[in-house]
Amino acid sequence: MSTAPSSENTVAQKYDRCLADLVVRTGIGFGIGVMASVIFLRRRGWPVALSTGFGAGMSYADCDRSFNPARIPGTRVIPSPTAEAK
Repeated sequence: MSTAPSSENTVAQKYDRCLADLVVRTGIGFGIGVMASVIFLRRRGWPVALSTGFGAGMSYADCDRSFNPARIPGTRVIPSPTAEAK
């Protein structure tokens, strides 16, 4: 007997994915910023902050798209026939 997942579980799974994505991408951005700072830019702080922000921003954009699919470029939202009748 398979039942459809509840809306609360679906939202919770999306939040969990978003949080995990935020941690991973921010960490990758931080690591890339540290490497760029040490190797190329004589240990300045701004590459670390910039790349960490890029990672967090990419994660935010993906999370926004998962909660609001109408923001995906090229996607059209077609209203259901029952909505037009009212």
